[in-house]
Amino acid sequence: MRSQARAAPCLPSDDVGIAAAAERVAAGEVIAYPTETVYGLGADALDPVALGRLVAIKGRESHQPISVLVQDEAMLRRLVQEVHPAALELARRYWPGPLTLVLLARSGLPEPLINERGGVGVRISSDPVAAALVRAVGRPLTATSANRSGEPAAHQAQGAALEGVTLVLDGGPRGGTPSTVVEALGAELRVLRAGAVTI
Repeated sequence: MRSQARAAPCLPSDDVGIAAAAERVAAGEVIAYPTETVYGLGADALDPVALGRLVAIKGRESHQPISVLVQDEAMLRRLVQEVHPAALELARRYWPGPLTLVLLARSGLPEPLINERGGVGVRISSDPVAAALVRAVGRPLTATSANRSGEPAAHQAQGAALEGVTLVLDGGPRGGTPSTVVEALGAELRVLRAGAVTI
C-alpha cells in the first residue's frame, strides 16, 4: 500500500509562527505564507538548492523567473545593478504594495530568478505577515504564488499546502489580484502583467 504524503503543518501567522517559518527557510526548505494578494511560496532566493525545490513543487518551466520580496532598498541593492529614475518613482509611489518591478539583475544571482533579458522581479510587500517574514529571514525571499504551474493561486492556507511545502503560515483568506509586473530595464517601462496596481 502506497503511503500518503503528510500535509505540512499550518501555524498561525503570529511571532512564533513567523519565527518557525524563518527557521525552515534558513534550513533550505520551502514554506507558504500570505501576502497582500494571494498566498506565496517562500524560499531563500539566494539558495540555488532551495530554488530547485521550489521549482519542483510548482512544476514550473525553467524560463519562467521567480519573483522576490525584499525588506528595503538596501536589500534591493543586493539584487540589482541599477534602478532607473522612472522605476524609482513607481517604487516610491506603490511600495510597499502589489507592484513587482523587473530590474537589471546583479551578476551571480541564481538562474531561476533571471528572465531572458537579464532582469529580476522584486517588490516590497505591504502585508504585515510577509513583511515580518522577510525581516525574520534577513535575506531576499521568493514571492511566487502558491500553486502548481497553470493552476489558480491559493487564496487560503489550506490551498497553499502543496506537496513539498514544509510549513504553512495561516493569515486567513486572501482575495487580492496578483501583483502588477512592470519591466524597467532601461528608460522605457513595459507592463508584463496587469494586476492589482493600475499603471
